[in-house]
Amino acid sequence: MMLPAALLLLGALTAVAAPRLLARADWADREPVVALWVWQCVIAAVLLCCALSMTLSAAAAWQAVGGRVFASAPSPVVDAYALGTAGPWAAATAVALACGGLWSGAMLVREVVRARARRRRHRADILVRAPLLPGEEPTNRLVVLEGERPDAWWLPGAPSQLVVSTAALRRLKGRQLDAVLAHEQGHAQARHEWLLHCSAALASGFPQVPVFAAFRDEMHRLVELAADDMASRRFGRLTTALALVELNEHRGVFGPCPTPQAHVRQRVHRLLTPPDRLPALRRLRLTAAAALVPVIPVLVAFVPGLRALG
Repeated sequence: MMLPAALLLLGALTAVAAPRLLARADWADREPVVALWVWQCVIAAVLLCCALSMTLSAAAAWQAVGGRVFASAPSPVVDAYALGTAGPWAAATAVALACGGLWSGAMLVREVVRARARRRRHRADILVRAPLLPGEEPTNRLVVLEGERPDAWWLPGAPSQLVVSTAALRRLKGRQLDAVLAHEQGHAQARHEWLLHCSAALASGFPQVPVFAAFRDEMHRLVELAADDMASRRFGRLTTALALVELNEHRGVFGPCPTPQAHVRQRVHRLLTPPDRLPALRRLRLTAAAALVPVIPVLVAFVPGLRALG
């Protein structure tokens, strides 16, 4: 039974080829929302290859599992998968992949727990620095904190809050504060924090797998581009770019020396020299093609059964 090995090989090829193809694509920065979708489909395909390989390996290794997996399948379909011909590697493969799945779940839980702990600390700090008035209930609100550095961020959770420092209010002119608010609301509406949680969990759980590290890095970059586009559509690219400059100029990101926030300079340049968007038909084709990527492992897994029925 070579189907589990074929699925693992397909997953490995997807993990190697897809990031290289996306890195060469000239449309990712032009259409960050589409790029986010493509990346999610690629990772889903890789994980689905592993899950299907684990299921078929377990079905071949243990008769009880095979009986449940193929409980309603006709006998020609069961014979087509040749479960009885599996070697001793089937059980080891199933156990290894199951452990990988459990480890991925544990890393995601750890990431979510850590993020919630950080939010609780930030929320407690906000309540100390900006306490509620008597009788005031915590709601979605704009919180202004005393601060010498211009800063603004969205604190997700219940309730979600936009936090702005007084230095940012002094520096942001006209509708720049509205652009910052729209940027952060874009993150909240698209639930970008879950993309960041999942990508960070996979990258930290499997640091030896390059596709997961690339997935994490691209999620951090693309969610910012997508939020920039949402703000610029409402308040203009120049206003959004100036707001980014005002909030990050003190960090030295526009100087000659590289900094950890060097991507901000690229975002400002992108806003000031907007690339042409892809035609709607091409965006639709890319979205549909990406949606088909996770379908391929399912079709490969069903090939023996479909042949038996055909």
